[in-house]
Amino acid sequence: MKFDLHTHHFRCGHADGNIRDYVEAGISAGLAAIGISDHTPYFGSEEEQPFPKIAMPKAELRHYVQEVLDIKKEYEGKIDVLLGIESDFFPEVAHIYHETLSKYPFDYIIGSVHSTGGVSIFNKNRWKGLDDQTSLQVKEAYYDLIRQSARSGMFQILGHIDAMKGNYPAFADIPASKAIDETLKVIAEEKIAIEINTSGKTKLCGGWYPADEILERALHYGVYVTFGSDAHKPSRVGDEWEEVRTRLIDIGFKEWVYYKQKQMQIVPL
Repeated sequence: MKFDLHTHHFRCGHADGNIRDYVEAGISAGLAAIGISDHTPYFGSEEEQPFPKIAMPKAELRHYVQEVLDIKKEYEGKIDVLLGIESDFFPEVAHIYHETLSKYPFDYIIGSVHSTGGVSIFNKNRWKGLDDQTSLQVKEAYYDLIRQSARSGMFQILGHIDAMKGNYPAFADIPASKAIDETLKVIAEEKIAIEINTSGKTKLCGGWYPADEILERALHYGVYVTFGSDAHKPSRVGDEWEEVRTRLIDIGFKEWVYYKQKQMQIVPL
């Protein structure tokens, strides 16, 4: 079964196309299911839309949900359109996100850490002048947030769990195997999935999230995996799906998962 659970569209302010464009691209790519998963509004801010280039305004969320549900009905029998969303994880306001998102019938919620210490994980300038010890502390803080997100009970999927390497490839070389192993153990205990996200090819790191060595350890700990292109333009829907499937089989995975009504659906690779 071919699926893609991570797609965006114009509402986030940094993606092209509308929802219908992504659904049509999914059909063209031979998908049986496509998840629409645009970024949540910034619920922790008093402003309606503090970051127009990053996420939709708060008032737009209900329109987003309704549009996905309408298109789901329209395309029934052609492709299974799943209602998802990608949520940031800020521990101090996680309860606000949880309460707000619980009001809607999401098939799944992707939890992604996009910033640490108030700075974007993709900001390569954050690494300037840091010594080895401080760099390690930054990486450990990143994985601590991912562990907290896994334990929060808010998410079915954790997004791009080594994406901090995106615009700083040297991130991968910072020795933090203990923190990564602890994180994978927690994810396995919580019985949620991590995605293989092919959007890393659009960043300086030029590869998938997460790296093969993390996937090998994920298999060892019994972590579930899923697929997401993280498409910000329709042409990337399902991008490298077959290559990911082949790699997972080579590593030793036998199955991967997707979600409907927050229930895990296990399918063979």
